[in-house]
Amino acid sequence: MGVSVDDWFVLEVLPLEAALERYLRRNWRSVDEIADLRQEVYARVYRAAQTRLPEHTRALVFATARNLIVDHVRRERVVSIETVMDIDALPVSTEAETDSAFTSRSELRALQSELDKMPARTRDIVILRKIYGYSQSETADQLGVSEPTVERHVGRGMRQLADALGRVLNPGRKTT
Repeated sequence: MGVSVDDWFVLEVLPLEAALERYLRRNWRSVDEIADLRQEVYARVYRAAQTRLPEHTRALVFATARNLIVDHVRRERVVSIETVMDIDALPVSTEAETDSAFTSRSELRALQSELDKMPARTRDIVILRKIYGYSQSETADQLGVSEPTVERHVGRGMRQLADALGRVLNPGRKTT
């Protein structure tokens, strides 16, 4: 008979608590939220282990922590353009101002749509670098990738966003 999930958790996961705390403190800006993040990591790891106990507990715990942070960053910072821009709430203005506001909203929607179409890794890297202003090395550390990978994904993502913006600004012109 194998080890129960509860026993595994006590023997394998809980001893990693100090290292997990350090990791969360290094990678999350709000110290007040560290305990909640740790508990969420524990809950996710425990749920995953109910299906099958992992061979590499430490890797599972830290990958879960990294993914949780990325999820929180994504939820916290990337708000749907429609949520932010309620057209009915805009005051009535001159035709030129309305045209400009419409164009700006169209541009934002196109960029949001293009971000949503990107592969997850590219989208995460573009968001961290261009929206949050992380440095290349901070982005690499945050996502557990190399700096050349960050650079490559930023290039791809920015080209994709530029093409989308070009289609909005010049609807009759083809973009590459």
